[in-house]
Amino acid sequence: MSVQPGRLDATFLAELEAALAPADAVLSDRYPGDDGSRQPVHTVYVPADRYSANLPQEWGRAALDAAADHGGLAAIARSTVAHTDSTATALADLVEGKLRTEPIEDLRIDFEDGYGVRSDDEEDAAVAAAVAAIRTAGDTSPPFLGIRFKCFEADVRARGLRTLDLFVAGLADTGDLPAGLTLTLPKVTSTDQAVAMVAVARELERIHGLPQGRIGFEIQVETPQAVMSADGTAAVASMIHAGDGRVTALHYGTYDYSASLGIAAAYQSMEHPAADHAKAVMQLAAAGTGVRLSDGSTNILPVGDAEAVHAGWALHARLVRRHLERGFYQGWDLHPAQLVTRFLATYAFYRDGFDSAAARLRNYAHRIESSVLDEPATARALAGFIRRGELCGALTVDEVETATDLPIAKVRELAFPHSQRTAR
Repeated sequence: MSVQPGRLDATFLAELEAALAPADAVLSDRYPGDDGSRQPVHTVYVPADRYSANLPQEWGRAALDAAADHGGLAAIARSTVAHTDSTATALADLVEGKLRTEPIEDLRIDFEDGYGVRSDDEEDAAVAAAVAAIRTAGDTSPPFLGIRFKCFEADVRARGLRTLDLFVAGLADTGDLPAGLTLTLPKVTSTDQAVAMVAVARELERIHGLPQGRIGFEIQVETPQAVMSADGTAAVASMIHAGDGRVTALHYGTYDYSASLGIAAAYQSMEHPAADHAKAVMQLAAAGTGVRLSDGSTNILPVGDAEAVHAGWALHARLVRRHLERGFYQGWDLHPAQLVTRFLATYAFYRDGFDSAAARLRNYAHRIESSVLDEPATARALAGFIRRGELCGALTVDEVETATDLPIAKVRELAFPHSQRTAR
């Protein structure tokens, strides 16, 4: 039987292509997708006057000491995230290695709430000390590192810009900017502030002879105005697209946001319904843009007597697992002991789901018939899950290649098929 030719002629199709070309360009420009590079699993915030070149190693030792004082990593894993003794032991071994070699993945030297208001001379000196410590630390610094400076509200804007200016200048004058340099703009209340930050980044690049686009920034979503603007739209989406491709991440600020809504202190938490609403808006705004998401922090720390420590770990582990399950692959840590459950919970998340994800990806890639019919979008999600687990150390390359019957490069390609930059 002959196949009838299409009735839409070439002229009409060409006109349709031309009509949609501008929309295609906007989609490609504004929604490039994830670039496949590493995202840290957490951000550690430390007040600027407490930062030192060896702080990551000190935090790693303190985390290991806290675990040893309360039964050891395997026992903590068994009580918080593991279902069997063998799983707990395996997790403990992985986490011990992590805490000894890379206890902090992303470090933010805080000149904002954690630092407070100081004299100009004192803050200037703290900036200089931070730059010197970063240079002293060299390759022992975390892979991601930067500052949170004071926000762009009128009363502190000049001080925040002065700190940012001094920090970038100090780094630029003493060598290359750190590869993982990360700058955090807090308490954003308008798209105008995101536009202003773009102007600041461009000017800093001009002053220091840096490549265009070298300086990016995170937006902290911790004000109602960032979630919903006066016209009822999601302001955070406008902020991303006004950011000239420089917005790298959105970080949820648990306590500032909760307090700004009038939520009583006893009920402010990462899992309050108001928090979930804000994070859902963030997730929608960032989808497809390549902008990463981070949950906030809990102020219930694993410190005090044994009961309080274990309760703090149980809460933290549950909250970490909760945000991972909801597609937020990063969160904040505020105390060395939180590193214990940060990595136990994160590694458990990836290892718990690995066997199923790997089998489904193998079946999809090799066209093996199974009871689950996965589509390309789901295959990307499966590969992305495995890739994140590999990047953070929860899974080894050998495990991934054996379970999927695929080379690791193929898994990465399936996870991020539209990557425009080389993953690091």
